[in-house]
Amino acid sequence: MRVWRTARRTGWRMWGAAKTTAAVLAACQASAIAGLVIVDQLRKMRSTPTLEGYPTVDPEPAEVAGTTIESYMEGDALYADMLAAIQQANHHVYFETFIWKGDSVGHRFKEAFLEAANRGVEVYLIYDAFANLVVDPRFFRFPRHPHLHVLRYPLAHTGRDHRKILVIDGTCGFVGGYNIGDTYTTTQWRDTHVQLRGPAVWELENAFVDFWNTHRPRRLPPLPDTGARSWDTRISASLNDPKRMLFPVRGLYIDALERATTSVNITSAYFIPDRVIQKALLDAAKRGAKVRVLVPEKSNHVIADWVSRAYMTDLLRAGVELWLYRDVMIHAKTAVVDGRWATVGTANIDRLSMTGNYEINLQVVDPDMAAHMEEIFEADLTNATRVDVDRWLSRSLARQALERLLKPLGWLI
Repeated sequence: MRVWRTARRTGWRMWGAAKTTAAVLAACQASAIAGLVIVDQLRKMRSTPTLEGYPTVDPEPAEVAGTTIESYMEGDALYADMLAAIQQANHHVYFETFIWKGDSVGHRFKEAFLEAANRGVEVYLIYDAFANLVVDPRFFRFPRHPHLHVLRYPLAHTGRDHRKILVIDGTCGFVGGYNIGDTYTTTQWRDTHVQLRGPAVWELENAFVDFWNTHRPRRLPPLPDTGARSWDTRISASLNDPKRMLFPVRGLYIDALERATTSVNITSAYFIPDRVIQKALLDAAKRGAKVRVLVPEKSNHVIADWVSRAYMTDLLRAGVELWLYRDVMIHAKTAVVDGRWATVGTANIDRLSMTGNYEINLQVVDPDMAAHMEEIFEADLTNATRVDVDRWLSRSLARQALERLLKPLGWLI
């Protein structure tokens, strides 16, 4: 009995010490976050843009399995083509986005959707409620209309709807990293989107239909599930679905990295790889593949930047090249492996994208498409600085300590 009581007291003491340690750690992390956010806001207020644009390459449409794929590196060109496609719609428009600002660009899209509905086009819209909390709610008031159907993805659901899809009449589709707003047309925002024309548009249409039919309230009509119009594995969409615990975007990255023998080029707005993806990158480098990862020098989320840096040391020691994009927020989510496989989509290499949010990534197995994506990557590197391994390893102890303190937050980002 005495032994049992002693053991119980010891257990309670250990539990108390663990709770105290966790509380102290959480308090330190909260203080560090507050300090970094304040410093970052002051920096943004005092800084002025130093770059009047960024390097771009001319779009080179690729023909893959009967589908034309065209890339976009600038918001103005993308929005112009998206709006033109909406204006030409005859049967239906499917639109889904994470952020939809109530500014001039946002209003242009809203007006285009209303005009299409007035022509008799069936218009279906989805936007994420949480991502648009800062938008004036009056912007999202739509008139009652027999051809207009709006799904506000609710706050209460697990996993945010981080996808960006536009499909017109089942023949034209857009997908990529661009949200909707004035911010994304400026020379201070660099992203990647693609347009599809041809049978592979079904990949995007099917993604929208599945999401709509799963999450629509009863007052909204269901959409027909037509099945694939053609089969060709050279172009396919992977859809992360947290409700069903399906995360194939993560799988497609791991599969491609495990096949890599010559080159891996990744661009990610927020780069916080889990252990499996990090190991796949290290293994590719050990096999002799040239592995390069491009991330923002300063993103729009300062905490993500600091957490991301905590994952760099092992990669740098293994010979992975890490590049920091200067002056401009690079928000693209792309990768090219061995000059034959490429992906463009909405998923970052972080926990939220890989195992938390609804995401969509298009993967294309085609040397011409891969070559164009590599050309875009090389152009981006001309506005980036490579991280020097020796300088990185000799950074101050204070920075290293702060990175280690914030690293556990990687599962939240």
